[in-house]
Amino acid sequence: MSEFTALPDLALRSLGGSVIAANDESFAERESLIRPGRPGFQPHTFGAKGQVYDGWETRRRREPGHDWALVRLGLPGVIRGIVIDTAWFRGNYPPHASVEAVSMEGYPTVAELEAADWTEIVPKSEIKGDAEHFFEVADERRHTHVRLNIFPDGGVARLRVHGEVRPDLALYDGLSLDLAALENGALVTACSNQFYSSPNNVLAPGLARHQAEGWETARRRDGGNDWLVIRLAGAGIIRLAEIDTTNLLFNAPGAVSIEGTADGTTWFGLLPRTRLQPDTPHRFRIGDAPAVTHVRVDIHPDGGLARIRLHGSLSES
Repeated sequence: MSEFTALPDLALRSLGGSVIAANDESFAERESLIRPGRPGFQPHTFGAKGQVYDGWETRRRREPGHDWALVRLGLPGVIRGIVIDTAWFRGNYPPHASVEAVSMEGYPTVAELEAADWTEIVPKSEIKGDAEHFFEVADERRHTHVRLNIFPDGGVARLRVHGEVRPDLALYDGLSLDLAALENGALVTACSNQFYSSPNNVLAPGLARHQAEGWETARRRDGGNDWLVIRLAGAGIIRLAEIDTTNLLFNAPGAVSIEGTADGTTWFGLLPRTRLQPDTPHRFRIGDAPAVTHVRVDIHPDGGLARIRLHGSLSES
């Protein structure tokens, strides 16, 4: 695996991504490309179109050209790496693939996107069957859509587009927002422990459906406590903290505390050590405090959180 896989998957369906078009999906639907989780497979499960695959699969081409799928990123941003996963496609995978990207504001149609000026971010590369392929991307531009090209045809289980979220925060001028939301550009930059699940899960949209969609640490035996550091969407003033332990029935932390910083050196308290209950959304007002760029959330002593929301407003800078 590559380091970029620690960054959010900007195309993930649960983060708002969509496969908005494909030239062909005769055997398996295009929407599977951006599903969460590892692809599944059950042998000898045949439908009207053949073996059922958890992926996107096109017909065998009998004419020149290649197949493609067009993905709108749920979270526009700077792409750091691409994963093309051909899991379970062993005799029907494409021998080559490439990826292009484009940035278009607003809500373009498929026709408008097809006519856009695309940039190749992964050149035409050899790929193998039943394998993950990792491609680093060196392009600092913000993108909103990607296009997966396969040559000439075949099946791909998953497309992962890892990167750094770059939203248009001008939309929130004069309004409040969740400064800790992944979709607004927040990111967990440090964490004491992520044994069971990624800490960035606590910044994801929506509600966690089960424990794996939150952040959960291993059991501590050293007398310390676990923590994570969040880089906020921008410098801002926090007014309300939501600490959600939903689904954590027997492994919720006993307490939480929050500190903030604007320079990475001087830290000050935002929420003193406060008792938590299992399987409960908690909301705490934050008293007058200066603008911060990062917060540290300490859980005592260990356990997990489903979501963290830090509501406030961006500073004028």
